[in-house]
Amino acid sequence: MTTRIAADESRGEVAADEPGTVQLFVTAAAGTADLLADELMAFGAGAPHAENAGVSCQGSLETAYRICLWSRVAVRVLWPVATFRAVDADGLYAGVRAVDWAAHLGADDTLAVDFSARTGSGITHSHYGALRVKDAIVDQFRERCGARPSVDVAAPSLRINVRMDRDAVTVAIDLAGDSLHRRGYRARQLAAPLKENVAAAILLRSGWPQVAAAGGSFVDPMCGSGTLPIEAALIAGDVAPGMLRERFGFSRWRKHDEACWQRLLEEARQRRAAGRIAPGRIVGFDRDASAVHVAADNAHRAGLQEVVEFHRCELASLPAAPAETGLLAVNPPYGERLGSEDELEALYTLLGEKLREGYAGWQAAVFTGNPPLGRALGIEARRAHRMYNGALECRLLRLEIDPARYARKREPGRPPPFDAEAALARPGAQMFANRLRKNLRQLRSWARREAVSCYRLYDADMPEYAFAIDLYQSDPEGTAGRWLYVQEYAAPAEIDRGAAKARREEVLASLPAVTGVPVDNVYMRTRRRQKGTAQYDKLAELGQFETVEEGGLRFLVNFTDYLDTGLFLDHRPVRARLRDMARGKRFLNLFAYTGTASVCAAAGGAAATLTVDLSHTYLDWAARNLDLNGLAGRQHVFERADCLAWLARDDGRRFDLVFLDPPTFSNSKSVASDFDVQRDHVPLIRQAAGRLAPDGLLLFSSNLRRFKLDAAGLGGLGIRDISAATVPKDFVRNARAHHCFEIRGS
Repeated sequence: MTTRIAADESRGEVAADEPGTVQLFVTAAAGTADLLADELMAFGAGAPHAENAGVSCQGSLETAYRICLWSRVAVRVLWPVATFRAVDADGLYAGVRAVDWAAHLGADDTLAVDFSARTGSGITHSHYGALRVKDAIVDQFRERCGARPSVDVAAPSLRINVRMDRDAVTVAIDLAGDSLHRRGYRARQLAAPLKENVAAAILLRSGWPQVAAAGGSFVDPMCGSGTLPIEAALIAGDVAPGMLRERFGFSRWRKHDEACWQRLLEEARQRRAAGRIAPGRIVGFDRDASAVHVAADNAHRAGLQEVVEFHRCELASLPAAPAETGLLAVNPPYGERLGSEDELEALYTLLGEKLREGYAGWQAAVFTGNPPLGRALGIEARRAHRMYNGALECRLLRLEIDPARYARKREPGRPPPFDAEAALARPGAQMFANRLRKNLRQLRSWARREAVSCYRLYDADMPEYAFAIDLYQSDPEGTAGRWLYVQEYAAPAEIDRGAAKARREEVLASLPAVTGVPVDNVYMRTRRRQKGTAQYDKLAELGQFETVEEGGLRFLVNFTDYLDTGLFLDHRPVRARLRDMARGKRFLNLFAYTGTASVCAAAGGAAATLTVDLSHTYLDWAARNLDLNGLAGRQHVFERADCLAWLARDDGRRFDLVFLDPPTFSNSKSVASDFDVQRDHVPLIRQAAGRLAPDGLLLFSSNLRRFKLDAAGLGGLGIRDISAATVPKDFVRNARAHHCFEIRGS
């Protein structure tokens, strides 16, 4: 067996020796090389040395097979066949061609080449390097036997790996063939999947093998496609992850030792049979029924259907720990692809609550790409490890569910604690305070003159302080109550988080002194691009409402439980316009949210109002708003329905005045298809206009900044753009606060 080949640089010849072991290189995900080194020692490899991309070690072919079969964190196992010096593409070609490739594959086989080169090497383009390697191999075959192997990048007979480190070249056979993280049990996956080898690394680093050996249980409250519970079962049951794969890179290699491989497989079968675990010890939960179904299918494919349990369950309903000791491991969303910052903070807060309530005495492992969210758990991490999910740097937070490590709970919607005195002393705080004073001075006189109680004080006037700050008052003078609602526009990824935090503190420290609003009445949220109806999703359960005033009417607002307060301040002139036009009219409010437009129409003397929304919560809020103003009556009706479906089934009712303010985008689970206001506004407006009585008027509004009305698609309807006339003075700095149109039927 050729195990090491060194090139004679002067003549390009190679000489072989057979010491029984080679210098293997085993690749691994960034941040897991130390775990891999521990595995390799357990497999009998000698002198493991962790490097950036993996671990080098000494091992025999049996050792290499054992790694392929048993390693839980390895990605590829590279068996070297040649090392030589090359300064350019010609040297690479010559060195590769000097290898006796007929010892590794035949002319009727297929091959694939992976090539990588470090900076400073003679070849910098990986595709070009791979082509030169392929040319050297096939040219040798063509010269010797008149036939050549073909290329198959998907499932080759042999995958060849070539690494070029400046002028040092290593040519190796990829014994894995395909990445070892592909165990073979995951036929379907969901959004933001966790690779199997990363999941296993999380479990190994969190001490799951020791917990399992001591009889502990395992829970994943957000299991997705079930990767963490399945990997936990493989570890606890002493199941070799490679047993599930149909083929490896060595399967059709000419130096493959089938007898050795079958011996290792039989050993693995015996260990699996001896290591069976009792059902019910490993459980995965998920709120998504389709995820639970996918996870169960994956477990069945892994032969673990009788061992791992999966159940549909909202995090808020997570059952208490099934045993006295165990490990709860979870890979919750962290904002890279799923979820807004405030949604996520609420999610992590709820996760921390469930851990404290039902998992005392357990260990927990939270894997997140947004480490600051870990603070919302309310449990001090015992250890934090840097790991990667693909290219994304993450943290594995290891927790002991022990009251001694519980942090003091922060009320939802409240700013995080900070040193206000130190923040005020910074020049940035003074600069921001001066701008806020100027805005307050200009807007206060206007607000008193117009009897406006709730208005926007600041809207990212200075780009480095990207905040929107709204003042809410119980009346124009704020005699009964004043509140500030601070919305931070999430900083781009390239902005240093420390700098963003410092600016946030400067803003929060300045507000009470400039506005006179008490610190306890300052609330804060982070604004990110919203998906679906996320701005309406509940973030907390405090149920704390305040009463504010607008145009002599009173409205309930909530600063803690939702991303929006329940009163869109930029729609103040739109509501006033509806109130002025409503007398004697039949009014329809679609996508009604908290019913503020319905209250204004009723106050304006509408003969009847119909308020339509899909949410019980918001319809109840709307009814309370109407009752708060003494306007409740049988002529004011609330109907729970999906507005799109409601419009599609015309029941014959007609209205003199219709307000249509749809979400920018919606993919609610309660609705069969998604909605995009830019894409779908033409049929939506036409259906709503079809509900108008003769001479009726439709007001259509959208908060999509780049919205463009398709006038051609709405041909036949009378359209007037009233956007400029409906953007209030306190929002003029944001010329696209909303778009608004008056539309009349044909």
